[in-house]
Amino acid sequence: MKRIGILSDTHSHWDDKYSLYFADCDEIWHAGDIGDADLLDRLEGIGPKLRAVSGNIDHGEVRRRCPELLIFDCEGVKVLLTHIGGYPGRWAPGMKRLLREEGVKLMVDGHSHLTKVMYDPELDLLHINPGAAGRQGWQKQRTLIRLTIDGADMRDCEVIELA
Repeated sequence: MKRIGILSDTHSHWDDKYSLYFADCDEIWHAGDIGDADLLDRLEGIGPKLRAVSGNIDHGEVRRRCPELLIFDCEGVKVLLTHIGGYPGRWAPGMKRLLREEGVKLMVDGHSHLTKVMYDPELDLLHINPGAAGRQGWQKQRTLIRLTIDGADMRDCEVIELA
């Protein structure tokens, strides 16, 4: 069983609440638009494992350290982490095919600054967009997500609003 902290679209903004809410997490996943490599270092300081992908605003060291897409296994669940992926019914070009071919059961992305937790019955997968954790953008509320993955059981999904 693993507790996962998920965020996206920080745009170089650090908030001490990241540490507060992710302190008990086994992994932290950042779905792109990190902004600054120092933010990666600070997130790595919170927990035992950080997985991060680059987004469309990322460059330099962030691009060197973070691929655009990660596919990995977490507690027996195939996960795809990217920045621009779309969502059920409106997948980005080629994404639906990739999700199906890879047997992904949890897809996490960012970019839209809109928090979404949706099940796709056609692909039998859970889609999560944690919204934006940073201050840049048009979102009304900054958000993070925590999730427990215990084998095929994904539960205790919490959307956390940052004041």
